[in-house]
Amino acid sequence: MTKRAKNTICLWYNGDAEEAANFYARTFPDSSVDAVNHAPADYPSGAEGDVLTVEFTVLGIPCLGLNGGPIFTHSEAFSFQVATADQEETDRYWNAIVGNGGEESACGWCRDKWGISWQITPQVLSDAIADPDRATAKRVFEAMMTMGKIDVAAIEAARRG
Repeated sequence: MTKRAKNTICLWYNGDAEEAANFYARTFPDSSVDAVNHAPADYPSGAEGDVLTVEFTVLGIPCLGLNGGPIFTHSEAFSFQVATADQEETDRYWNAIVGNGGEESACGWCRDKWGISWQITPQVLSDAIADPDRATAKRVFEAMMTMGKIDVAAIEAARRG
């Protein structure tokens, strides 16, 4: 018997939790599909035997995908923030999400095809925005505000002034 996490993020899906979990497991390190659970009886959005929940891990964070139907949708009020080491890693995750039916947004945000928001955030950006030199932080912040996917070289240039 596997010990469950005390706190798990539950994400609502419209019948495609297993597809989403498999995508996350293929895309991100330290990610996996841990269990697929089928409904023991009919329920409002499905039938006995349908996939009801999927237990999965995304970048080490335990999650539960619930196939609850179309009644609830995702918003930017919840997002996964992924710290990246460099432009290559930033591009890899951004392109995987957007290229798999997702959509671009601003300031390093994008949304996957299931409506989950992701912040693909290079560590250099986080460090620069927290720079104790407020003029430096302001330059970097203003540069970021013009971007969709974060451009690491442009952030570094803004930091240098």
